Amino acid sequence: MTAAIGPRGLLAAIGAGAVAVLVLWWHSTLAIRGAGGWLTGAGEILGLLSGYGVIVLVLLMARVAPIERGIGADRLARWHAMGGRYIIGLISGHALAIIWGYAVSAQVNPAAETVTLLTTYPDVLMATAAWFLLLGVGLVSARAIRARLRYETWYYLHFYTYLAIALAFSHQFAVGASFTSDLPARFWWASLYLVVAVLVLWYRIVVPVRDFARHGFRVAGVRREAPRTVSIYISGKRMRDLHAAPGQFFRWRFLAHGLWWQSHPFSLSAVPSDDLMRITVRDLGDHSSSLASLRPGTPVIAEGPFGAFIPDRSARSTLLVAGGVGITPLRAMFAALSGTVTLIYRASTWQDIVFQAELDAIAEARGATVHYVVGTRSDFGGDPLSATALRQLAPGLHRMDVYLCGPPGMTGTAVAALTEAGVPRRRIHFESFEF
Repeated sequence: MTAAIGPRGLLAAIGAGAVAVLVLWWHSTLAIRGAGGWLTGAGEILGLLSGYGVIVLVLLMARVAPIERGIGADRLARWHAMGGRYIIGLISGHALAIIWGYAVSAQVNPAAETVTLLTTYPDVLMATAAWFLLLGVGLVSARAIRARLRYETWYYLHFYTYLAIALAFSHQFAVGASFTSDLPARFWWASLYLVVAVLVLWYRIVVPVRDFARHGFRVAGVRREAPRTVSIYISGKRMRDLHAAPGQFFRWRFLAHGLWWQSHPFSLSAVPSDDLMRITVRDLGDHSSSLASLRPGTPVIAEGPFGAFIPDRSARSTLLVAGGVGITPLRAMFAALSGTVTLIYRASTWQDIVFQAELDAIAEARGATVHYVVGTRSDFGGDPLSATALRQLAPGLHRMDVYLCGPPGMTGTAVAALTEAGVPRRRIHFESFEF
């Protein structure tokens, strides 16, 4: 099984890299004179941290197995989104500080200096284009805009980030003081870019193709579970070698007409065997709706397993809380866990309930408990997953480990209710469905 890198280890490594960036800048800076020199120096530091930060953002989303397993895909996505906002601020500060510092040193106004930089300095125009590309990617990632975009549109717009990185890299090596006259700095930065590029190619291209050749993933069948919901069975060879755990997910690419160019994350909805895995998909868009028509024998490229949403099988008592299609990973956990297990399944209507027969059979066979909480808030006269309601549904709640999966709104309110009910935050584990 792949070793895991935890949050503290990764953050420590990122922090050490940032310190190394500052040390390299100090080593290559001979002297700072006057206000213009200090402003220029500040701009250089911001620019170097921006270049380093962009590489960190790519690393977070490179699907590096030890990082994904130790931190979790949803947390990495949140770090990536938060870091993107900081990077745009750093780049903007870099541009303003450099223009202002050069203008003060040359005793001209900032507007004139901007024109000079764009027209006479190597690759500054390319860097400006990179800045606008990153601003555009940041704009489409804003929550209000992102919610209106199809997943595929949002996903492929992000590829412009790689073009922005290439343009910025050229700019750094052409005019950066830490590059033009400092060979160790040039070597360090080039190595950093090269290592991350190799990790991206390895984990996003080489490993999936290798696993496809090794395991021979193919669609074994499609089964309708509920209106707008289907399960897809994927067959293969020696799939135990993947070490996939209940709660984890793969990124699936179905090599069929109109689908081969799209890769989407779906959780395992059953405990995997050596020759079969199952995912369950709800019709939420063009891609997911077309999966119902997949034919047996369709080749599949599976990237994974990913995610740190893995249950502690040694826990004496566990509560699973599912909302809507969030039942998918929890169904696999429900079958795998031992000890005292309670499942609370929240849905607006009975038509939205998936796996009811399976869940009831699992509960009966192993003495577990299932509560179906079905209806709207108005039907219940309030929140059916309030702290009081959760205590009634799961006696001894404060001593349980809780695994929660569902829409973001439900997840947020449920976490607050669990905390109010006395569950320590370290025992609340959740996964969201935001892209």
